[in-house]
Amino acid sequence: MNIQNYINGEFVNPVSNNWLDNYNPSNGEVYSQIPNSSSEDVANAYKSAAEAFPKWSNSTLEERSRILIKISELLESNLERFAMAESKDNGKPLSLAREIDIPRAASNFRFFGNAITQFASESHESLGLNAVNFTLRQPIGVVGCISPWNLPLYLFTWKIAPAIAAGNCVVAKPSEVTPMTAYLLGEICTEAGLPKGVLNIVHGLGTTTGQAIVEHPNIKAISFTGGTETGAHIARVAAPMFKKLSLELGGKNPNIIFADCDYENMLATTVRSSFANQGQICLCGSRIFVEEAIFEKFKKDFVQKVKQLKVGHPSDKNTNIGALVSKSHLEKVENYVKIAEDEGGKILCGGLEVTIESFENGYYMQPTIIEIETNQCRINQEEVFGPVVTIMSFKTDEEALQLANDVKYGLSATLWTNNLNRTMQFSKQLQTGIVWVNTWMLRDLRTPFGGAKESGVGREGGFEALRFFTEPKNVCIKY
Repeated sequence: MNIQNYINGEFVNPVSNNWLDNYNPSNGEVYSQIPNSSSEDVANAYKSAAEAFPKWSNSTLEERSRILIKISELLESNLERFAMAESKDNGKPLSLAREIDIPRAASNFRFFGNAITQFASESHESLGLNAVNFTLRQPIGVVGCISPWNLPLYLFTWKIAPAIAAGNCVVAKPSEVTPMTAYLLGEICTEAGLPKGVLNIVHGLGTTTGQAIVEHPNIKAISFTGGTETGAHIARVAAPMFKKLSLELGGKNPNIIFADCDYENMLATTVRSSFANQGQICLCGSRIFVEEAIFEKFKKDFVQKVKQLKVGHPSDKNTNIGALVSKSHLEKVENYVKIAEDEGGKILCGGLEVTIESFENGYYMQPTIIEIETNQCRINQEEVFGPVVTIMSFKTDEEALQLANDVKYGLSATLWTNNLNRTMQFSKQLQTGIVWVNTWMLRDLRTPFGGAKESGVGREGGFEALRFFTEPKNVCIKY
């Protein structure tokens, strides 16, 4: 089948009629073609968005809310179809797509459909000066949204929903590796009554299609989730054009485990936070630091638990670890395991490819635990983004904090302790945008989401997202 671009409410082929192969990670086979869109396709998408903007930006909040909530409802009623498409496209277990990814995508539309009706502007009375100041928050215009392959619909909608809720029109590019659910979303938007041109979905490569979106002179803001290197490139292109930027980038997240934690809860959660979605989540805790007093016990128990995880075809209900997203990504992860060994790391379990009967060409890998002696090794300093974690012991709070922060990334951290003083000290001193204490991946959509250092610029989520997608204007009235 051919996936098409969604421009001005219609499905269309790329202008050049160039196409890219789309692979099924579970068996390594091509199962569809996607547009290899050019700058001309992006220009057409922009034209449609620009023409739709005057009317959409002046639509009532109630109308926008109604449409976004309708999209949410349609996603929920088509949950199985979207979950199967997501699993097939990405390689993740069907159960994960069914329970997490698609419900969360629906929640994104519902949340921002409601949030826009509660989004208020500030007012300041200048006492003694007979003046009042109020803030108008107006939509920016046409904005660009570029999303990654690891949580395809989840993160795609995380950008699109607040952008259109705020009254903008969107030119969006999903990952060329996982385009299917974004393609299907076009049908849902049409059925929900989203006006033509408000959302335009253009498929293609980051180096061409993505580049055309970023460098388009009239696309006023870019929201991007992906690798730090790509984010740096986007910043170099967009900054001289004075575009608003929200960049959610890489992570190398510490998981800090103290002896006073709730051990069983910690152990079960750490297995999940290490290997959920084959470790292909930017929030996974890939660097595990364990207090010396429980290190040997943890090592034994953790390895035992991880060895019980089943690597299998995504559609198998018993599968815990599905396929990695692509052959090239599998090779990248395998190379990092070799590098870790060469630098003195000890593989405690995993490290090898897995062959699944009847799906021998799929991209499967064992969940892997590597014991290391120094935080400065490449496996602890560079983002691997696969089913690979390292473990290392520490003696003191000061050492744990130093190890956690001694990396160029700063997206999230997980802390396991029942010591309140330690909780507060670490929460303040960890150089990350998110700190989870005695939990992981517990998300309230009202909270700001983003990273520090090379993990990004700006914040998504809640009113932070609506602030990003609007331009504040102060109005001063003297009376």
